[in-house]
Amino acid sequence: MPFFRTFALFAIGLVSLPSLATDPFEDFHEYGKMPDDEIHQKHKGEMLYGDVEFGFIVNKGNTQNTSFKLKSNLYQDFPKWRNQFKFNGLYRREHNTETDVEDVSASRYFGSAQGNYKLGDDNASFFMYGDYERDRFNGKEYTTTFALGYGNRVYEGRKNTVDIDIGPGMSISRVDNEIELEPEEDRTEQGQLLRMALQWERNVSKRTRFNQDVSFEQSLSGLNSRLFAESALVTQVIGGIALKFAFIYRYNSQPENEKEKVDTELGATLVYSFD
Repeated sequence: MPFFRTFALFAIGLVSLPSLATDPFEDFHEYGKMPDDEIHQKHKGEMLYGDVEFGFIVNKGNTQNTSFKLKSNLYQDFPKWRNQFKFNGLYRREHNTETDVEDVSASRYFGSAQGNYKLGDDNASFFMYGDYERDRFNGKEYTTTFALGYGNRVYEGRKNTVDIDIGPGMSISRVDNEIELEPEEDRTEQGQLLRMALQWERNVSKRTRFNQDVSFEQSLSGLNSRLFAESALVTQVIGGIALKFAFIYRYNSQPENEKEKVDTELGATLVYSFD
């Protein structure tokens, strides 16, 4: 995949930048001062910690629409297990002033849970992963994935950390009831896959942080393969509140009902961290 190869080269190039280079935002302070490892160490044994992201937009006038986004990234850290829970919801309703018709133009909900069993060294682990996605406009009633495998930190520098997960799994999806199928086709599909995930974090300055999350699920059964990538720049505003600018890229190799293979999203949201 051209995008995946380009991103890999881009990531390697940035990670390999000299750690002594001067950052343009070096005068900022507070956000990013504590790396992920110290955050996990600080909250070890706690039931829940992490951050919640939200955005709300209302347009009136020639264009009338309402958009709402909610996203959370929560952790648990115990002596043997580190668990991560994610939720991502997007809802948008638009009103056509010419036809006076109001309809939903976006409705997507995604949730995932991952448990990492620590293998002696905190950087190495055995993981179990599961997710569920319901997108009203992707042609699928739902898609769920299960995977297990090995995770480790492959790079750790003064300002950069890179973590990877890799392992086999399976996916189950159901085609939307509104889509007509041939008599021999089944609405429920399932197959084996290989899941690969990368999390890269770079402290741009003492106040600003760059995060890159990539997950790729390669089907081994001739079904659709999926790629998700989020590039985000997060800067502290005040206290535990930060401003996040993010670009999200979604790729589906076999979209339903002549849908586009690529779906992108660009936005700015507020993030509240209770760490």
